[in-house]
Amino acid sequence: MAALARTAQAGSMVFLGYHASHEQIPPSQLLADVQEAERAGFDGAMCSDHLAPWGLAQGESGYSWSWLGAALATTSLPFGTVTAPGQRYHPVITAQAIATLAEMFPGRFWPALGSGEALNEHVTGDPWPPKDERQERLRQSVSVMRRLLEGERVDHDGMFRVHDARVWSRPPQPPPLRAAAASAPTASWAASWADGLITVGHDPDRVREILSAYRDAGGTGPCAVQVHISLAATESEALQLAADQWRHATAPAELMWDIMQPEEFDRVSDPNDPDALRRGVLVSTDEDEVAQRIAMLAAVGADEVFLHHVGQDQAEFLTRCREGLLEGIRRIS
Repeated sequence: MAALARTAQAGSMVFLGYHASHEQIPPSQLLADVQEAERAGFDGAMCSDHLAPWGLAQGESGYSWSWLGAALATTSLPFGTVTAPGQRYHPVITAQAIATLAEMFPGRFWPALGSGEALNEHVTGDPWPPKDERQERLRQSVSVMRRLLEGERVDHDGMFRVHDARVWSRPPQPPPLRAAAASAPTASWAASWADGLITVGHDPDRVREILSAYRDAGGTGPCAVQVHISLAATESEALQLAADQWRHATAPAELMWDIMQPEEFDRVSDPNDPDALRRGVLVSTDEDEVAQRIAMLAAVGADEVFLHHVGQDQAEFLTRCREGLLEGIRRIS
């Protein structure tokens, strides 16, 4: 399969992926960006699946499933997306979407399933459940989706209902269903059902904790990390870019999953807190430093690292990747 072939070609080096941020960039431009990312030398790509941006300055949110078809058709890269079945998406519909992409592009698509954020899910008007209920809903969703992807006829009466459903167009082999986890307890819980893991962050100790929790609980498959990066010519420029586009990273962690509007994220975040910005975004002026920091994530157990430059204009970052940044990461990882 294409994704496996790319990993094999890289040998022991970390798989380097490009993250396409629908919250920040119009889908037409984002398609051109991911095509340029392939030319720059990335091994694969992934995208977000949002209905709303994190903040008003981002200002976009294209529909990822439409975009993924175009991206897969116009590149040769393997792709993933992080999505949340159970509220905004009925699990049967998510299973059908997954099956269609996997049938059209064999071996090149993986979804990572998470319990979601109110920012995207509240629009159904259904109550937003607490964490334990969201996890149970996700567990039921995964069970139903696996059965559908295997070709079964499925009934289900639990936290959602399914009546005699089938997915008719399917790939010969069901695609892997990874888990999305932002904490060690969630990663450990997901190990019982997931075919891989994706988390987010650039602190090696925290990444090690999350990946170890997954693997120590018996989790299998690749472990990936998404890294938010602000790389600019000067420190002040890099911090300003992070403050403008990724200010929600400074919002109190306990509020992240329950806020319903971008305006509210803007209200509770503090773009004038450089320490908080640096905790959420790898802020740098030095490509060698970025390469070293990414290599540290591979050293603590990341099989794949997806790079997300937080600027809305991706051209300069992709030029840096093509002209030496990716090579630098691979050389030391």
